[in-house]
Amino acid sequence: MKKIPLGIILALMSFNVFAAGAATILKLGIDPTFPPFEYKNAQGEIVGFDVDIGKAVCAKMQRKCVFVENSFDGLIPALKARKFDAILSSLSINDERKKSIDFSAPLFTTPAYLITHKNSGLSSGADDLTGKQVGVQQGSVFETYAHKHWQNKGVNIVAYASSDQIYADLALGRLDATLDDATSATLSFLSKPQGAGFELNGEEVRDNDLFGKGTGFGLRQGDDKLKEKIDKAIAEIKADGTFSKLNKKYFTFDVSPRS
Repeated sequence: MKKIPLGIILALMSFNVFAAGAATILKLGIDPTFPPFEYKNAQGEIVGFDVDIGKAVCAKMQRKCVFVENSFDGLIPALKARKFDAILSSLSINDERKKSIDFSAPLFTTPAYLITHKNSGLSSGADDLTGKQVGVQQGSVFETYAHKHWQNKGVNIVAYASSDQIYADLALGRLDATLDDATSATLSFLSKPQGAGFELNGEEVRDNDLFGKGTGFGLRQGDDKLKEKIDKAIAEIKADGTFSKLNKKYFTFDVSPRS
């Protein structure tokens, strides 16, 4: 039997240890500009509801979460380019996105609202918004909704890289309104001094095809093994009360997906 040099044996052992360690990592693409779902705290750490869910799912999978920052509108291209394993960034499940990526089981859903000045006299109806400037985040379901329901009615849709930029322009009067998640809008803008004169306008904006299915992990098409593992972990954190605890930590209402 041929002897294998000690150096080669040690190198192979080191490689195997490295490979085993690498296999425990789950890289998740995220745009941390959407509190309370994903944002940076005063220490520059990425935190939020999605982040806590991701960590809980990773724990069930016995994997270590690594969050990779990416602009929201570039998350799907970056996923396809294998810059990370999955997207976890309040990504709404809809048929248009399903053409290019797969999704996990639904995680949560929260209501969408038009945000306007309290004395605007506007509503979310397209006729009311004709000729108005409405800001939306690039690549979001809110941008998709605006193009689908408002653009052909003469509404000026202005896309921004982040919600912070939208709210800055709304406060300065450069926009007449924005469409956003009600929870994020309240925390990011309405509860702050610059948002004091603004409100969630009227009734919830509904589109079951865009908003009704909730959010989920975005996955590369055909990555069935990872989807199966993530779905199993999601079911486990919902069954053992972990999801409910996180829900109560961040919200005063149930964000479970609608049946």
